[in-house]
Amino acid sequence: MQYHSTRGRAPAVDSAQAVLDGLAPDGGLYLPETMPVLDWQACVRSQPLEMAEQILSAFLPDIPDMGELVRRAYQGKFEAEALTPTVPVGDFTVLELFRGPTSAFKDVALSMLPQLMTAARRVKGLRQPLLILTATSGDTGKAALEGFRDVPGTHVCVFYPDGGVSQVQRRQMVSQQGQNVTVCAVRGNFDDAQTGVKEIFSACQGRALPFRLSSANSINIGRLVPQITYYFKAYRDLLDSGRIRMGDTVNFSVPTGNFGDILAGFLAKQLSLPVGRLICASNANHVLTDLIRTGVYDRRRPLHKTASPSMDILVSSNLERLLFLLSGEPAPVAGWMAQLSQDGCYTLPQPLLAQVQAHFWADWCNDAQGAEVIGRVWRQYGYLCDTHTAAGWFAAENYVNQTGDTRPMVVLSTASPYKFPGAVLSAIGGGVQGDEFSQMALLETLTGVNIPKNLAGLREMPQRHTGVIARDEMLEFVLALCGSGKEETL
Repeated sequence: MQYHSTRGRAPAVDSAQAVLDGLAPDGGLYLPETMPVLDWQACVRSQPLEMAEQILSAFLPDIPDMGELVRRAYQGKFEAEALTPTVPVGDFTVLELFRGPTSAFKDVALSMLPQLMTAARRVKGLRQPLLILTATSGDTGKAALEGFRDVPGTHVCVFYPDGGVSQVQRRQMVSQQGQNVTVCAVRGNFDDAQTGVKEIFSACQGRALPFRLSSANSINIGRLVPQITYYFKAYRDLLDSGRIRMGDTVNFSVPTGNFGDILAGFLAKQLSLPVGRLICASNANHVLTDLIRTGVYDRRRPLHKTASPSMDILVSSNLERLLFLLSGEPAPVAGWMAQLSQDGCYTLPQPLLAQVQAHFWADWCNDAQGAEVIGRVWRQYGYLCDTHTAAGWFAAENYVNQTGDTRPMVVLSTASPYKFPGAVLSAIGGGVQGDEFSQMALLETLTGVNIPKNLAGLREMPQRHTGVIARDEMLEFVLALCGSGKEETL
C-alpha cells in the first residue's frame, strides 16, 4: 500500500516506510493513497486482539506477522482482557481508555507502535538505530517512554512543557526507568515543544547522523491507526449489551487537543463502522471548536493553562489529515499549513466547512463547567471521571440538548481521574490539601475508587530526568544526546 504526504511534495512510500519515517520530508503527514477495504461487521464480531490485527493489517499490509505483534503489544499489559472496557453511566456509555500501563488512552497506540517500528525496521533491513522524538502535553510522553523502554535498536527522547503538565504526569516521566530513555522539560508550552520537534526533523534532513529520526506523536500513522480499534470495540460492547442492533448508528464525544483521537473515529467511519456524529470536545483553548463552528482556524491567542492540560494545545497537527481527506487535494492543504505557520490563521472555503460540519460537532467547557460535570456525575451515578472526560461529557450533553439527536452516545474517557487528583477532589467536594500524591490518597479514601497500581508508588520513585532547556536549544540537545555515546546503547 502506498502512502502519500498531505502536502504532496514528497515521494510515495509503502506502509512500513511511513511508520519508520513518522513525518514526511515535506513536513506533511502520511495517509494511504486509498482507504483500505475492511469487512466491518466481521471485525466487530471479533475479539479485541483480532479486531486490532484486522485493522492494522488493512492499513499496514507491508508489516508482516501482525497477529503476533498485537499479542506482544497487549497481552498481560492492561488491567482487563477487554483492553478498553465500556461502562453505562446514565444515558451515555463511557469508553474507558485508561486501563493500560500508564493510565491514559495513549497506551492503546503506544503499546503497539514499538512493535510496528521494530517490525518495519526488519522489513526495510535498517541497521541504523532509531531515535524517537516526541513532544507531549502530558500523557504521550509517559506512554512512549514505557512503550519503547529497552526496545532494541531504539532510543526515545521526550520533551514536555515545563510547568505545563500535572505533578503526577511529570513524576511519571522524570522517574522513567530504562537504558534508552531521555526526558527533558522545555520552557514554554506544548506548541513550543511540538514545533521544536518538527524543526529538529527539518534541520536534520540530509545530515549524516548515527541514527534515524522518527516520532511517537500521532503525526506517525503507526500511532494513529491502533486507535481506530477502540471505536470498533465500543460498538461491539453496545451490541453485546443490547443497546444497539447491527447497523445502528452511534455518536462519539471525544476530548481532544491534537485531533488524533477523534480522527481515529473518522477513519473508523471511513471503514464503514456506523459512526454518526463525532463531537469534538475542547477546553478553554478551543481553536478546534472555533474551526468546526466557523471555518476559521486562528492560533493567535493566549494559551490557557487549564485543569485538562493534555488539551492545552493551539496547533492541532492531525487536523491536516482531515482537511486532506475531505478536500482530496494536497495543494490547498499545503497552502493552509503555510498560512498557519506564517500568519497564524487560515479560513476554510464554505463547501469544505460544510463537509466538516456534516461529520463533526464541537463545544468546549471551562474549568468551572468541567468541575460541575465531575461533581454531578459522581453524585448522580457514582462514576468518577477526570477533567478531560468531563469536557467530553459536557459537549455530549450540549449536543443532545441542542440537536435533539438521541442516538446512542459514547463518551471517550481518556485518563484516570488519579492523574489530576486535586481538580477531581475539589470537584466532588473534598478538601484539597498537600501535593498531588497526598491528594490521590484522599481521593481514594473519599470515593473508594482504587488508585491504579502504576500510580500508587510514584511518590517514592527517584527523579532521573530533571533537565530544563529553551526551545531554541532542543536541536543542540538532541545532537549532543547522540554524540554522547547514547546511540551505542540503541
